[in-house]
Amino acid sequence: MPPTDASADTATGPGSYPGIGATASESSGTDGEDTLDLRLPEAFLALCAEADAADAVAHREAAHDAVDHHASAPDAAALDQADATGRRKPMDDAEGTTRRASESRPAVSGTSPASDISPNSYTPPGDDLLDRVTDWGQTRTPAGSFHLLPVQIERDLPLINGWMNDPAVAEFWELAGPQTPTEDHLRAQLAGDGRSVPCLGVLDGTPMSYWEIYRADLDPLARHYPARPHDTGIHLLIGNVADRGRGLGGTLLRAVADLVLDKRSACARIVAEPDIRNTPSVAAFLGAGFRFSAEVDLPAKRAALMVRDRSLRDLL
Repeated sequence: MPPTDASADTATGPGSYPGIGATASESSGTDGEDTLDLRLPEAFLALCAEADAADAVAHREAAHDAVDHHASAPDAAALDQADATGRRKPMDDAEGTTRRASESRPAVSGTSPASDISPNSYTPPGDDLLDRVTDWGQTRTPAGSFHLLPVQIERDLPLINGWMNDPAVAEFWELAGPQTPTEDHLRAQLAGDGRSVPCLGVLDGTPMSYWEIYRADLDPLARHYPARPHDTGIHLLIGNVADRGRGLGGTLLRAVADLVLDKRSACARIVAEPDIRNTPSVAAFLGAGFRFSAEVDLPAKRAALMVRDRSLRDLL
């Protein structure tokens, strides 16, 4: 998986925030700063404190059950090896989560024809770990009809590789260059057990963003925060430069987060880890209903752990 940082509004296509998606060193404005300096009501801060306290309790319980968890959890060494082979460095900033979708990318030629985009045309192997992303369907957003379309290498590689070669995206995703690194990154997820599903974000029939929906509790990221069962992570990048810096990233981040909560009843939290330096990305997540939980030192970056709680869904 990529960087959690994948940046949503910021690196993705931020509406009030300049860059969107995990990437984002794209827009610098004051919107992100205003958001970060916002004084929140004491009642809300109390709710956040309760959520953090619950995190601490979950962490202690997880430690207590460490032996049982070790027996059933995926082998950490295997996960690290997968990361090394190009799957993603979740620790870096979840892509999500490690390579972070930086987000930018000028329009690229070779966009998949809208006629080839069918929400249910392909089912990744092992997709059930995420409650069949393929079947989540379309959702209405202020920007139009949006749906996540699982990636097909033959159809989508040229488009995604083009986005990865955008300097703004490459800074965080680290997949610039020929198609091979991007292809390896995608195939590692598609050939896995379904804990990470790479998708195109299709808005009104046009592929315009790249997403990774992944099980954060089964990811190396879980070693760096008090993970809970079924925590779901998001990485994203907005492909077309024209779609960035106008709030689109935040709008889509909120829509996808709502989709995850609607389709994954066992998921109580959605997490992301943009690079702490990526202020536009952090601002985008804040604008999409995420809260800043902590700064986390990951192998390739210092990240802002962003969390969207089901319990606070109607308040943020």
